[in-house]
Parts: sequence; structure tokens; C-alpha cells
Amino acid sequence: MEKPSGLLTIGTDRDKSRTVHYLLNDYVRKGNPKSRNRVYVVHRLDRDTSGILIFAKSVQSKQFLQEHWEQTDKHYLAIVHGRLEPKEGMISSYLAENTAQKVYSTLNAAKGKLSHTEYKVLQETKGFSLVDIHLLTGRKHQIRVHFADKGHPVAGDTKYGDGGAVSNRLALHSRSISFLHPFNGRKMTFDTGMPEDFVRLLDKL
Repeated sequence: MEKPSGLLTIGTDRDKSRTVHYLLNDYVRKGNPKSRNRVYVVHRLDRDTSGILIFAKSVQSKQFLQEHWEQTDKHYLAIVHGRLEPKEGMISSYLAENTAQKVYSTLNAAKGKLSHTEYKVLQETKGFSLVDIHLLTGRKHQIRVHFADKGHPVAGDTKYGDGGAVSNRLALHSRSISFLHPFNGRKMTFDTGMPEDFVRLLDKL
């Protein structure tokens, strides 16, 4: 399914019902709380990231997809501050998390997990770039931290950038995903394209 920005993937202690997982479970149960139908979380997106999410209809499917997650092809779109040099490349660092739940890059391999973000600039405005991102590893806040490290934070990022001065939402979208079907082995590809609010933001910029 395509998740809107601002919606949690799964519940927290504070918010258990306003989540994609809750809404999808409610949908497959058709309003019957006693129904045994349910969906299983395969991966997550940050609350403020929009885009494609994969849920499984069985434990076996979930396990297969998670076991093959490194081979799953994941592309994101982001609008970032500034113009990148070079126009395409790879950002790599060890990512760790502090007690304030903020992710940061470290040179200490024992402290962080090695993370790779491949990117290519698709379009430029005076002060911003639209970037296609090929996510090679899937760490928490990986894209946001890597681009902030380069001095090009994602527009609208209140945690690692300058906040909502330009965009009232995080300009990060999970655009497409490709994976092998758990049972027939066929390659499945889903592409949501570019969100309308990205188009409007680029026009404004």
C-alpha cells in the first residue's frame, strides 16, 4: 500500500490505532473483531516518510520477504537542499544511535552498522535537487542522516535539517520496490511515481 506522510507504520505506546497496520487489519477483518484474518509487518517507514509499504498475508510470506530483504530493490525520491557534486554517487558510513534516539555517522565500526546510499540527481532548481535514491542497506533514518552529512538535508526534515521552512512535510518518498514472490518466484515490481505534493513543491522552488 502507499502510506501518506504523517501516519505511523505500526503502533507505539502512545498511539496504537492511528497506524497503517491497524487500518489494514481492520480492513481485512471487514469490521469483525473476532476474525482471524490479519496482515504481517514486513518493514517500516518513518512516520513522516510517504510511499510504498509491503505487508504479508501469512507468517511464511513475511519470513520469506524479511529473509530476502537485502536482495529487495528499493528506490526513494527526495528533495534535498542545495546542488550535489558529484551528480551521482554513493554515500557510506557507519550509523549509530544515541540515547536521544538520534542517528549519527561514526568512524567506529564497532559502534555503528555499515550503511550505503546510492543516489542520482534527477532535477535541479536554484537551491534544491530532486534525487533518486537506491537504498542498499535499510538502517533507521539512513537517507536523512547521509544527506545531512553531505550538507544537503532533506527538505522539511525537523530532526536532521532546518525543519519546515520550505516544506511542511518531509520531502522523502518510498517510490518503488521489487522483490521475488514468496511462492511462485516471479519478480514483482511496484512503482508509485512522484507524489503530487513533490511536483507542487518543485514548482514553488
